Amino acid sequence: MGDDGGHAAAGRWGFGANALLAGISASSIRAVLNVVMSEVREDGPRPVLPLAHGDPACFSCFRTTSVAEEAIVDAVRSGNFNSYASTQGIVPARCAIAKYLSRDLPHKLSPDDIFVTAGCSQAIEIVISALASPGANILLPRPGYPFYLARSAFSGLEARHFDLLPDKGWEIDLEAVEALADENTVAIVLVNPSNPCGNVFSHQHLAKVAETAKKLGILVIADEVYGHLTFGNVPFTPMAAFGKIVPVLTLGSISKRWVVPGWRLGWIAKCGPDGVFEHNKFVDNVRVLLNITTDPATFIQSAVPTILENTENEFFQKTVDILKKAADICYDKLKEIDCITCPHKPEGSMFVMVKLNVSHLEDIHDDTEFCSMLAKEESVIVLPGKKHYAGVSLGLKNWLRVTFAIEPSSLEEALGRLKSFCNRHAKQSK
Repeated sequence: MGDDGGHAAAGRWGFGANALLAGISASSIRAVLNVVMSEVREDGPRPVLPLAHGDPACFSCFRTTSVAEEAIVDAVRSGNFNSYASTQGIVPARCAIAKYLSRDLPHKLSPDDIFVTAGCSQAIEIVISALASPGANILLPRPGYPFYLARSAFSGLEARHFDLLPDKGWEIDLEAVEALADENTVAIVLVNPSNPCGNVFSHQHLAKVAETAKKLGILVIADEVYGHLTFGNVPFTPMAAFGKIVPVLTLGSISKRWVVPGWRLGWIAKCGPDGVFEHNKFVDNVRVLLNITTDPATFIQSAVPTILENTENEFFQKTVDILKKAADICYDKLKEIDCITCPHKPEGSMFVMVKLNVSHLEDIHDDTEFCSMLAKEESVIVLPGKKHYAGVSLGLKNWLRVTFAIEPSSLEEALGRLKSFCNRHAKQSK
């Protein structure tokens, strides 16, 4: 068929593209990083140093424990875990996750409270989709992890943003939460320890969150994927500790604490006042969604009991010690840069939010331009707080998210390059 005939026929085909996805994709961290990374010179004389995407597994000092590696190998070699898994997850995995989470709680979770997912990302996807209904809204933190916003937009769930307060250690503005909520609000999301801020919510503050959520009659979605990765003065408290006061969905995974994000093994754990999850259709919705999505690999599920029960405390402490050292380096080095302000020293997770004062810079007008030029000139990658030409990333204009979860010597070099870049572009006093 000639060109004319082909073009005419193509015009009659009845498929198209989902227009929602263009805006959603553009606001994701990966999409923003792709834009920033495109500025890096392929023939640059120095290696790229990533201070944007938190993946410590790329660095040998963060290698996972041999207990986890051997558990995976044993599961594969046994030949017993090559079949499909049950929708909710295999029973031994759910039992182990329930036992692991219950260590920090005043009550015990059961295997029936656990849904195994393909990483924490799928847990977010399932929960947001299960909650979405016409006219409903959800309360999200600003700054926040943008995947919640993307999934809410895709599911038709209105997102309303409450602020985290930098001058109060990034605590939740609970007055704003009460002002935002109405009869159509279904849940509030918190990430603890925080991505992107690096703070850890105190037991006292979480108690106030629980009381506020109870007053409003809404669910608390507690993203605790960075649980126990704390190295400051505030210990980690799971939100489910308040499960007798308010319904809580805990989202987590082995990705961060065991430094294996590529293994894609996560969970949803439900906990709440007696009967709260039995009196609505939410759990039914979760099961329906799990029936029509992909399960985590069965052999990884089978390794979970050994991974959760047999990992030695020395491994966890080593990871925390490296993160603490890196956080100290990051905070101290950033304080030396005139155009950057760090309002709160990171105490958990792998990130810190810092404010960029563009008025100190000669030829840079916003955080997106700053990150693009930094990548081009110094091969250092940081994440802008707001991607102005394609919607929200983290939600704060002229702020930056910096990860310190890289090898400490590489972190020092990256921050040295960042300081040189800022000095080179600083306004000259007249």
